Amino acid sequence: MKYPYSQQFRQSLVEWFHREKRDLPWRRTKDPYKIWVSEVMLQQTRVDTVIPYYHRFIEKYPSIEALAYADEEELLKMWEGLGYYSRARNLQSGVKEVVEKYGGIVPNNRHDLQQLKGIGSYTAGAILSIAYNLPEHAVDGNVMRVLSRVLHITEDIALPKTRKTFEKAVEQLIHPEYPGDFNQALMDLGAMICTPTSPKCLLCPVREYCVSFMEGDADQLPIKSKKTKVKNEYYDVYIAVNDGKVLFERRHSDGLLANMWQFPMIFVEKSPEETGKSFEKTYNVKITKVLEEDFFEQKHVFSHLIWNLRCHLVEVKEIGPLGDMVQFVTLKEIEELPLPVPMIKIKNFLKQYIFKPLE
Repeated sequence: MKYPYSQQFRQSLVEWFHREKRDLPWRRTKDPYKIWVSEVMLQQTRVDTVIPYYHRFIEKYPSIEALAYADEEELLKMWEGLGYYSRARNLQSGVKEVVEKYGGIVPNNRHDLQQLKGIGSYTAGAILSIAYNLPEHAVDGNVMRVLSRVLHITEDIALPKTRKTFEKAVEQLIHPEYPGDFNQALMDLGAMICTPTSPKCLLCPVREYCVSFMEGDADQLPIKSKKTKVKNEYYDVYIAVNDGKVLFERRHSDGLLANMWQFPMIFVEKSPEETGKSFEKTYNVKITKVLEEDFFEQKHVFSHLIWNLRCHLVEVKEIGPLGDMVQFVTLKEIEELPLPVPMIKIKNFLKQYIFKPLE
């Protein structure tokens, strides 16, 4: 399918980008490694949140070799608070393969890039177009929203097969001289003007070529079916104190929040008494005193499930070996460990209200 006004659209879009583009740190480089890092960080995360993390990360790991052989626990600590920690592990796996297989040079073709851990179609296109100035599509939800309005595409963007429609569209529309700027312009347009709700059509630099603007239904697109309902899980979290230290455990090396550290969590199935017994049996400790029950509650939303956490402050004594993944640590030692966001919130609550004398 040929799109009318393709040349005018791409020219107007890129010229607008050159005038109005956001000043972002990863736009001051053509280093494919640094662009790769930024694109991974930006997945599921707001730009304003990413900027300070990106600065610290590149300062810590200025080269692809520095990241390839970094300590994983140190890496997870650097990533702490960004969430979706598998991104960090996949990024390290990918750069390690680049060092070992490609001599530290990031591949400049889609086939080899997409063989690397953690790199999908979008990230590959972003690296190729921005770092290598190649006319490759980089299609994500942001781009699909913009182009569904511009081209009046009414296919359901929640369906995986629909992405192909938009990839083909970008291949036809992309600016041959400024492919990276074109892809980034679509991103900025979606972030600044063609927003999910209440698009600012009168400020849009390409409204003359937007079918939805002409039809007056831009706010009705894109078409997106609802996700399946997220699952709720309920846990009792035990802040277990022994001689000024707190019981802490490391999560398994695979699955959700792999290798992160946490306060002991017991899945709630029965009564609080049964949950307490399960905690004692699992961790080889005995609760000697309940200092405060239900003293802190929080809800943490992941993309596919919700953790409902209810925290209990207890004193314990050891009645057997703790196991390889469990140990008592001080609050100062906790600061050095990589923690998922819900555990950071609990730690900060403890520091402020409960454990100041233990610091």
